[in-house]
Amino acid sequence: MNIRRRQFLRLAAGTAALGSVSRIARAQTYPSRPVTMIVPFPPGGLTDVLGRVVADGMQTSLGRTVVVENVGGAGGSIGTGRVARATPDGYTIVLGIWNTHVANAVTYTLDYDVVRDFAPIALCAESPLVLLGKKTIPADDLKGYIAWMKANPDKGSMGTVGAGSPGHLLGLLIQEQTGARFTLVPYRGAGPLVQDVVSGQIDMTYVNSATALPFVRAGSAKALGVTSRKRMAVAPEIPTMDELGLSGCSFSLWGALFAPHDTPKGIIATLNVAAVNTLHDANYRQKLEAQGFEIPPRERQTPEALAAYQKSEMDRWWPVLKAAGIKAG
Repeated sequence: MNIRRRQFLRLAAGTAALGSVSRIARAQTYPSRPVTMIVPFPPGGLTDVLGRVVADGMQTSLGRTVVVENVGGAGGSIGTGRVARATPDGYTIVLGIWNTHVANAVTYTLDYDVVRDFAPIALCAESPLVLLGKKTIPADDLKGYIAWMKANPDKGSMGTVGAGSPGHLLGLLIQEQTGARFTLVPYRGAGPLVQDVVSGQIDMTYVNSATALPFVRAGSAKALGVTSRKRMAVAPEIPTMDELGLSGCSFSLWGALFAPHDTPKGIIATLNVAAVNTLHDANYRQKLEAQGFEIPPRERQTPEALAAYQKSEMDRWWPVLKAAGIKAG
């Protein structure tokens, strides 16, 4: 080996070592400034609520401000894409949900990969959906309403918040499993959709329990079922979709933290501890449970568990989305 080649190899090894030392140093001093959590939806929605509660709690463990930045648009793909392209230093993370990290990979043409371009941090919470029906629906329960729809095809209606949304997908599954035919009506947001169910303009929709239950308890709407695998503690009177014979319609709208791919493992571990501590703090837990969120046990809150859960959700829902030919408009 000549002298020049030995010098070149020595220099290359030194450069690689410096890069490794630099990454370790960053992880050891992290965080030294505020962290930005991208919530890829507008303020005020369920994802925003989850993000702000988790961000507030994480500040205690991190000793730094966690700033929530709402970056809405394209079903959450704009804000999510920004994090995919961010510097992997732990200072930009995203609160991803089922839509952004499962469905969007099928329903949108993305310039990033929902798996390869992210490092999982922690599963934060899950929210089952209530099938909310107008109070004058022509049946006492979902089984009766399905029978009515089968006898009156295309006269029933279900509102959704757009192509590829959980409500849209679950509506298609009800049609597939029961043979009932009804119109799926797209809305721009959950607010006007729920108001139209309550006012009787549309028959039913899927919505989170925190939004649905006040209308149910006021007698202005009916709870026809819930997508959780077991009955909700906050409303044990509502039967699950499994109990109603719709086993394929169990679903949880989950939220989880992700960082850009190649974020150092030490930084991921620090963020995970901050998130898990928040989720098991009685004060923050109460705030989330009051909004209908269910907090997963600790063994499901590791980065590895989140990666496995995301994969299982893709394995389950991608074939359904592809078979339905659902594409965002």
